[in-house]
Amino acid sequence: MPTTPSKRSAFAELGLNATTAQLKEEIRELYLADDVPWIIGYSGGKDSTAVLQLTWLALAELLAEQRRKTVDVISTDTMVENPVVAAWVTRSLEVMKATASSEHVPIETHRLTPRLEDSFWVNLIGKGYPAPRHKFRWCTERLKIKPSNAFISSIVRKSGEAILLLGSRKAESRARARAMARHEKHRARDHLSPNAALPNTLVYTPIEDWSNDDVWMFLMQVKNPWGYNNKDLLTMYQGASPDGECPLVVDSSTPSCGDSRFGCWVCTLVDKDKSMTAMIQNDQDKEWMAPLLELRNTLDFRTGAGSDDETSDRHLRDFRRMSGAVQLFHDRPIPGPYTQGSRENWLRKLLSAQTWIRRNGPPEVRSMVLISLEELQEIRRIWVLDKHELEDSLPRIYAEAVGEPYPGRRLDDNLVLGESEMQVLRQVCSEDRLHYELTRELLSVERQLR
Repeated sequence: MPTTPSKRSAFAELGLNATTAQLKEEIRELYLADDVPWIIGYSGGKDSTAVLQLTWLALAELLAEQRRKTVDVISTDTMVENPVVAAWVTRSLEVMKATASSEHVPIETHRLTPRLEDSFWVNLIGKGYPAPRHKFRWCTERLKIKPSNAFISSIVRKSGEAILLLGSRKAESRARARAMARHEKHRARDHLSPNAALPNTLVYTPIEDWSNDDVWMFLMQVKNPWGYNNKDLLTMYQGASPDGECPLVVDSSTPSCGDSRFGCWVCTLVDKDKSMTAMIQNDQDKEWMAPLLELRNTLDFRTGAGSDDETSDRHLRDFRRMSGAVQLFHDRPIPGPYTQGSRENWLRKLLSAQTWIRRNGPPEVRSMVLISLEELQEIRRIWVLDKHELEDSLPRIYAEAVGEPYPGRRLDDNLVLGESEMQVLRQVCSEDRLHYELTRELLSVERQLR
């Protein structure tokens, strides 16, 4: 039976300074051992910051001629990240890039984003994918895994191999500890484990034996080498802690704030967004995030806290699957994508939230983009051309929610059928929705194939 990962401090035997000195020497030895490119995964959180900080300090102690290979720092922006964390990471990468250049540290930063067709809103509002759930977790692969894997694969194609540095720790969870133990058995070299998903990629986890408190002790006592203030990072975690407190840790019975987790503000894979809720409750300057939390809670498909019913948003979804087929389970149709009305409603709520924040939020969020113009244009294309929704309602919804004309380009100069014509068709079809949709689709297909 697996045991709970140990909370014992990794600094207990040698102390903080000697332990970090050993780790830096280990990092330098691995760095100088070959010409295999290094890639550091950086999220802006405490663990990835600790790994990057250790690596930076180790490389800075090398002679100039020894810094012969570049270390790529990649940060994946899902475009629906917690806005506070996203701003922190963006600014951190900017400072990091400038400092690395001025101090001749061989570190380059890369901000990765999902492809347009993989973005959250294009899939949810455009295609009608229901809010992510455990039985249909479509978001992680598209938003996080694909962008980083594409970058890593491009490095592997050029060099034949790559080493990925991650902030994974055994103390995070039993599952993480078991997974890391399995990888240890197959280590190709000292400290390097193979990555099952990425061929020719080895993984190095320098802080794998650290506890949460070890990470915070290191960040608070060792100065950030690229000039960012780690105390601000602690403050951000403190604000996102439900109890609003990051206490001074004096013994093993004292909890730390290291269990706070940040993620996408639209995430419906958890019962409640505790970090955003805590930020709003603990800091009056974060009250502008309330519309985001309200929208996230509206997206949540569960009828009640802790509900396991993953089809409780059935009333918002079509009785047909994405292909148009009807599939039954216990004599009930398995719900498919969001209906046209539901998708239009999600877009209206999202644009309204963006408009409210721009008008009422503090100066630093007055230009916040919750959904980009490129995403809006792709959603409009999907609605009209792929789903044959000839009403072309997106420009009207945009104007109503934002109070300004839709700034996107014309979709099709030959679009002779529009919202007014569809209103007439709807009246002719009376209450027969399927008759209306079939006729509308036939008109659309005929126009496209003319």
